[in-house]
Amino acid sequence: MTYLFDPLVPRPIDLPTEVPLDGEPSADRLRALDEAKVFAAPADPADRPAWRERLHAWREDARTRHGYRGAVYEHPGAAWAARCHTVAQVWLWDELLYSFDEHRFTPERFLADARERFGGLDAVVLWHAYPVIGLDDRNQWDHYRDVPGLAGPGGLVEALHRAGLHVFVDYNPWDVGTRRGADDVTELASLVADLDADGVFLDTLKKADPDLVARLDAARPGVVLEGESKLAVERIEDHATSWAQFFADSPVPGVLRAHWYERRHMQHHVRRWHRDHSEELQSAWLNGVGVMVWEVVFGAWVGWSPRDAATVSRMTAVQRAAGDLLLDGEWTPLAELAPEAEAAGVYASRWELDGLTLWTLVNRGEADHTGPVLPHGDGARAPGGTLVDLTGGGRGEAGHVTVPGRGIAALMHVADGAPEPEWLPGLLDLLAAAPHDPDARFRHRLAARLRPAAPGTGAAGAHAAGAHAAGGPEPDAAVVPAGPYVLTVRYRARETGMYQGAPYVDEWKPLPPRLHDARTLQRDGALAAPVAVAASEATNAGFAAFLDATGYEPAFPHRFLAHWQDGRPAPGTEDEPVSFVDLDDARAYCAWRGGRLPTEDEWQLAGEAGGLRRGEPAVWNWTESEHSDGRTRFVMLKGGADYAAEGSDWYVEGGRHAPDRSVKLLLPGLGLARGATVGFRCAWDLTDTDLLGTAPSASAPERTGEVVA
Repeated sequence: MTYLFDPLVPRPIDLPTEVPLDGEPSADRLRALDEAKVFAAPADPADRPAWRERLHAWREDARTRHGYRGAVYEHPGAAWAARCHTVAQVWLWDELLYSFDEHRFTPERFLADARERFGGLDAVVLWHAYPVIGLDDRNQWDHYRDVPGLAGPGGLVEALHRAGLHVFVDYNPWDVGTRRGADDVTELASLVADLDADGVFLDTLKKADPDLVARLDAARPGVVLEGESKLAVERIEDHATSWAQFFADSPVPGVLRAHWYERRHMQHHVRRWHRDHSEELQSAWLNGVGVMVWEVVFGAWVGWSPRDAATVSRMTAVQRAAGDLLLDGEWTPLAELAPEAEAAGVYASRWELDGLTLWTLVNRGEADHTGPVLPHGDGARAPGGTLVDLTGGGRGEAGHVTVPGRGIAALMHVADGAPEPEWLPGLLDLLAAAPHDPDARFRHRLAARLRPAAPGTGAAGAHAAGAHAAGGPEPDAAVVPAGPYVLTVRYRARETGMYQGAPYVDEWKPLPPRLHDARTLQRDGALAAPVAVAASEATNAGFAAFLDATGYEPAFPHRFLAHWQDGRPAPGTEDEPVSFVDLDDARAYCAWRGGRLPTEDEWQLAGEAGGLRRGEPAVWNWTESEHSDGRTRFVMLKGGADYAAEGSDWYVEGGRHAPDRSVKLLLPGLGLARGATVGFRCAWDLTDTDLLGTAPSASAPERTGEVVA
């Protein structure tokens, strides 16, 4: 297939915008700069004074044209956003944040990891619905509201607030095909109020419309809106933050347009699929803005290297301490440096306020630069005063500074007569404890298939241990013979990836046809013994018999058999596939039947031989192919369902599918895995003696009813 773009190269709309320096700054030229993401910087130091003058002229002109008042930044409830330097986007069921064994959120574990590796966080975005939304008719609000222990006293949001973090909820405007309730503005405003959320993360939206802004502010005064990608200049007025996703910088580091327009507007740099984050970190450092830490991207592991994590820790230590300088000081981008530093690829911003001068330095080169950095006779150092190498731990007139390759450094000058900041000793201690780490290697996480607990162990199986249904494999079960096999698996290329690794490594912006296109992969293996796979799914009536015989109770009952009436199947549904059961519920039933769940490969082998039937209505099938990489737990679904959410490519695909189709489903906890469109069928391990019985071979199955194609 020929693509119309190179995914490893920034798109034109992501590239920095050149700032014309010739001639007078005409109205048209200045207005054109409104469209920039990043103002490209000139390579020649001699051009930089004129470049800075042109940036000042643009800002003055743009503020006048748009009647800028900065209202949102004056609101006390939104003031925190200007100092929100690190925000983590985290899946609610990330195994750092949630324990599947204990059935509870574990914010203490998540926060400890963030402190150790990133120097702590300022905020989190709790992403909740995508990429599982569309599996059934639950809408994005249901995926928040139906989570036990999320809101209210003792809930996750309260725990994060107690730890000093602010909390964003995620708004998906593309969710138009699931269950309809009130209009989005009403639902979102209500959710913000009920969860006591501090901000709203706008997924796929650059900005919210004015009515949404007003309604949200009425629900929670000062609520912070964070738009995706490039925020229009006129909406910097009412959006205190934006996430700078896929912003390409110029070779000489440039200036972020939105932050230059309003210093209090916080941007969070992120290139979510990249394994090297040094460029966006350096841009954030020179602009005085923040970063988004995003290590589990919709179920795909893209963890940060020790070098980049240490850089975040060092950056934020300075930014939090010297926040007044960054917000109120005089900012000089691309401040003059010693020729030796410039030649080595070292660049700096300078920030001056009340006798303090801060230089934030970056090294674009691969090798460490050690030597003089400031130009001889720099006015900020005269007369006298004290120069402090913040990141190097030195005081006094240090003649040489080390700026690590692809890293950062900071210098501060305290003028004669100016008081030393109270925060300086504590900052030096923090930075001494967080040295630069040169290790830029990517740490892979391999997803391994989890082995379920033996029947009768743990809460889920305890009630099923003492009683078993008579028989074993059903007479019409499909037998998959022992031996090697090779399978072709078909799937849709979603952002979840499939088994291992991120699907869009180091890409700038995954776009169709690569995103959501049809893919295949080959799986091979061998069965040590034949396996019988039930021709039909377990039914409501069969599951009721299981409960009657065993007294089974799930370890966490939320949503368990939610479609039943008074603890029994609704009249007329007895022969329908049972749903609203999770993996452990299905495992317990299969153990009672003397079997287990089939793996996805066993399911596919039986289905491709024509040995499986679909019940009515058709439901996806759980398989015994549950995986975890230690951060994301997922399972492979087979079969398809009659339900299909329409209106967006971001939904889980619906409809009935051939046996070779698989869907990677990220597993939610606290009962949310139970839904209306997922059931299961059992499998049994066979012996040679069993093969003499009545179960037909998958190669020549008995066919009754609708057969899986």
